[in-house]
Amino acid sequence: MRAALAPGVRLLRALPRDSRYRGLTLVLTFLCYTSYHLSRKPISIVKSQLHPNCSALGPNPRNNSNSSTWCSWAPFDGDNYKELYGALDNAFLVAYAIGMFISGIFGERLPLRYYLSGGMVLSGLFTALFGLGYFWDIHVLWYFIIVQVCNGLVQTTGWPAVVACVGNWFGKGKRGLIMGIWNSHTSVGNILGSLIAGVWVSSAWGLSFIVPGVIIAAVGIICFFFLVEYPEDVGCSPPLHHMAPDEEDAGGVTSNEKDPEAVTSNEGPLSIPGQSSTDRSDSPKEPAEEPKAISFLGALRIPGVVEFSLCLLFAKLVSYTFLYWLPLYIVNVAHFGAKEAGDLSTLFDVGGILGGIFAGLISDYTGGRATTCCVMLVLAAPMLFLYNHVGQNGIGTSIAMLIVCGALVNGPYALITTAVSADLGTHESLKGNAKALSTVTAIIDGTGSIGAALGPLLAGLISPTGWNNVFYMLIAADVLACLLLARVVVKEVRGWCGCIARKRGSSVQLTESVLDGK
Repeated sequence: MRAALAPGVRLLRALPRDSRYRGLTLVLTFLCYTSYHLSRKPISIVKSQLHPNCSALGPNPRNNSNSSTWCSWAPFDGDNYKELYGALDNAFLVAYAIGMFISGIFGERLPLRYYLSGGMVLSGLFTALFGLGYFWDIHVLWYFIIVQVCNGLVQTTGWPAVVACVGNWFGKGKRGLIMGIWNSHTSVGNILGSLIAGVWVSSAWGLSFIVPGVIIAAVGIICFFFLVEYPEDVGCSPPLHHMAPDEEDAGGVTSNEKDPEAVTSNEGPLSIPGQSSTDRSDSPKEPAEEPKAISFLGALRIPGVVEFSLCLLFAKLVSYTFLYWLPLYIVNVAHFGAKEAGDLSTLFDVGGILGGIFAGLISDYTGGRATTCCVMLVLAAPMLFLYNHVGQNGIGTSIAMLIVCGALVNGPYALITTAVSADLGTHESLKGNAKALSTVTAIIDGTGSIGAALGPLLAGLISPTGWNNVFYMLIAADVLACLLLARVVVKEVRGWCGCIARKRGSSVQLTESVLDGK
C-alpha cells in the first residue's frame, strides 16, 4: 500500500511556479545573511572572557603569584585591554567599510551565486582561524588583527549580493514589509551567534568562533547549489519595479492602486499578477541584452543616495556599538556573568526584529521611508538616555528597555539597508536598468560601515571615562542621523500635502458637477 503524497509536497505543488522560486530565494538569502551575522557576533561575547575578573576566581592555581590578571588571555591582560578590543573591532570594520565600496562594483560584474558562496566559505575560514588561536596558544596581537582584516574584506561579499538577489525577484509594491521581515536575519544571526558563542565562552572560547565558521561555510555550499539569481533563469516573470507613465491616471495612481503586487491572482502573494504559470514555458527564457553596469559616480547622482548613506553612517554607528559592546556593558554595570550577559543582550536584537518589521509596514502604508526613519530616530534618543540611567534597576526594566531600544535603533537601520537601497537601486531615473542595485546597496552600506567602524572605536576610547559618556555619544549620533534626512522628509511631506490638495480639488469638482446636473 502506497502512502498519500506528503502534505508539504502537496503544498509546494499547489503553489504557482513564481511563488515557489520567490520563496526559495527569500529563504536562501535569509539563511545566508543570518550566517554572516552569526559569525560576527562571537567577538562581543568572548571579550569578557579575554580579560575577566581574575580576583573572583581566587589565587593563581599554577603558582603563588598574586597577579590579578593571571586568568586573562595575553595580549589582552593589560590595563589597555579596552583599547585593544577597539583595535580588534576596527580592524574588521575598517576593512569591511573599505571593501564594501569595491564589493558592489564586483557584485554587478560577477555571477552573484559564485560571488556569494565563495565569500561565505572564506568568511568561515577566517572566523575559524580566530578561534584556532586559542588551541594554537597564540598570544600576539598581530595574528588576531590580520585575521580580522581578512574576515572584514571577505564579509563584504554578503550584503550587496543578497539585496541584489531579492531586488531581482521582488517589485516595489510590498517591498518595505517583505524586506522588513526578511531583514530580521540580522537580528536572528546576532541572537544565534550569541547563544552559540555562549555555550563555549567559559570553557574553550576558541569553539565560539570555530562552530560559527563551520556553519557559514556550510550555508555557502548550500547557496552554491540552490540559489537562482534572476527570475528569467528559470522561466519566471521579472518583477515590475515601476509602472509606465501611460498606465497612470490623472491623480498619479496606477491602475493597480500603486501596488501591482497586491492584486489577487491565481499566482499567489509572491508573484506578479496578470500572468499564469501556464502562459510561460518551463524552460529558461532567452536572456535579453545585458544592460550596462552603472558607474560609482552615476550611482551617487541618484536622488536620495547621498542623504540616506550619510544617515546610515550615524544609525549604524549606534547599532554596531551595541553589537560589539553591549555584553561588556551589562557585565560591568549589571555585574552578570559572561554567558548571562550574552543571553540578555539578545533581547536588543529581538527588538531589532520587531523594529524592522514595523518600519517596513509603516513605510509601505505611508509611502514615507525617510519620515518613518526620522520619527524612530527621534524616539530612540530619549530611550537610550533612559536605558543608561534606569535600565539596570531590575531585570524586568532591563528586558523592556532593551527590546524598545533595539526596535528604535535597528528599525531605521534595517529599512535603509533593505527597502530604501532596493528602491534607489531600481529608481525610475535609471529607466529600468536594475544593474545599479548592487552598486547602490554597496555605497549605502559602505558609508554606513564607516559609522560601524567609528562607533566601537569611540566606545573603546570613551568607555574608560565612564559609560555615561558613551551613551551621550550614541544620542548625538542619533540626532545627526535624523537631521541628515531633513531634506528628504520635507520632500515627502510636501508630496503628501500636494496629494491631499489634489484629492480635495477632485472632491470639489465632483460636488459641483453633481449640483450642475441637478
